[in-house]
Amino acid sequence: MKKGEKAVFAIIGLLAVVAVGRQMLWDRAGQPRDRGIPFYTAAPPDVVQAASELYRKYGCKSCHSLWTVRDKMQSVPAPMLDGIGSLRSEAWFYEYLSAPSPQAILPSRLKREYKMPSFAQLPEGERRLLANYLASLKVKDWYLEETKKSEYEKLTGKEYRK
Repeated sequence: MKKGEKAVFAIIGLLAVVAVGRQMLWDRAGQPRDRGIPFYTAAPPDVVQAASELYRKYGCKSCHSLWTVRDKMQSVPAPMLDGIGSLRSEAWFYEYLSAPSPQAILPSRLKREYKMPSFAQLPEGERRLLANYLASLKVKDWYLEETKKSEYEKLTGKEYRK
């Protein structure tokens, strides 16, 4: 290989490295950064444990999803519980769980078999525990609007508008 050819190959190699490096930087800058999972609980571990047992015991999972990333293909009929505590207070949840007819408090378009049953017959301590836990299910501020949209559309069947 001649001296001039080596220089040409070196320049071509350098240009290729610069182009690849520039493209990698460009790709990273154009993509939104992953902010992680927006849902969390503010409840202490003992409340989480006790409420999780009630969640399983009373079959809440058959209608509600919990600790999920939103999946439009999922066929859970009722609203997700992730972040629900950012939308409602503990007092509201207690009143809702204690109501003989929860639909009187929060109307729903869901079919009869998917409508929220009354938990008024549960012991007061269990209703208070569930209300405390549901109120602790928070969503980070940057995802709050998406949570409102999801609950509204699930309950009403209408498109959410700010």
